[in-house]
Amino acid sequence: MGPSILEVDLLAFERGSRGQQAATVDGVMRSLGTGFVLTRSDLPAAVLDEAYGLLATFFALPEVAKQGFHSPKAAGQTGYTGTLVETAAGETLPDWKEMLNWGLPLPQHHPLRRRYPLLYPDQVLPEAAVPGITAVLERFHRSVADLQRRFLRIIATGLGLDIDFFEAVVRDGPTLTRAIHYPPMPTAPAEGHVWAAAHGDINLITALPRATAAGLQVLVEGEWRDALAPDGQVILNSGLMLERLSNGRIPTGWHRVVAPAGSTEARLSVVQFCHPTPSTVLNPLASCIDAEHPQRFAALTAADALEEVLYGINLLHG
Repeated sequence: MGPSILEVDLLAFERGSRGQQAATVDGVMRSLGTGFVLTRSDLPAAVLDEAYGLLATFFALPEVAKQGFHSPKAAGQTGYTGTLVETAAGETLPDWKEMLNWGLPLPQHHPLRRRYPLLYPDQVLPEAAVPGITAVLERFHRSVADLQRRFLRIIATGLGLDIDFFEAVVRDGPTLTRAIHYPPMPTAPAEGHVWAAAHGDINLITALPRATAAGLQVLVEGEWRDALAPDGQVILNSGLMLERLSNGRIPTGWHRVVAPAGSTEARLSVVQFCHPTPSTVLNPLASCIDAEHPQRFAALTAADALEEVLYGINLLHG
């Protein structure tokens, strides 16, 4: 039997016996062999529901109103990005989706903002059009970022590292939350467009709470499988940066978003990309290198890796 995506329990790792903790670590590492894992979480449903409600209001606005919150020099790191802009690497047709992006601002003169202004832009959120949305989206961002930070403790343990290894790695990193609205597929401008073509994320891990409709598919052993996080659970997938650090032991989770056959409905999802600080050197970890696993990757900074991907998907312009 080939690898499968497993269900694990973050809370069992944090509150359970040593046996339960060990079982959780084993399940996470085996599941991440596919690039994906499904975990029980304590992410409050009310936080997600409130965010979805306000985001639905925003995406229902006229296009001209939404474009008022576009930040042309932010490379998709904040503000609104319209349909038919982001294009998966290697694809010719852009994705049929629109997005609202945000993170948490750092102080104006923080060293990271001074050195990496592209990755720490002034935040652009549609507070003027949807009153109250800023506080809700920041609360959502903090809740999911906390969940991802805690989950990285399991991964650190599984890789033979100190449990707190990733704490300094992600502290003040440019972690990005993205709301994605996929318009009804019959309204796409041309045949051949999909909601989001096959791709792997650049970051360490990505959290995908429940969406409003089906459409997410994950690639496991050459087969596309439908994936939908139920209430109380979150899908996490590994990114290219974690693949580098783990020397390939944790592969990138490849996925796409495709409208179900015959669907005339829209889809809304909110995902979060957990990033290390830009100066992090993505060199394979010593615990992941041995005679059977020689070093596969040369060192590369997180900032260089991210900017290369932003360029490749048509977001690094202006």
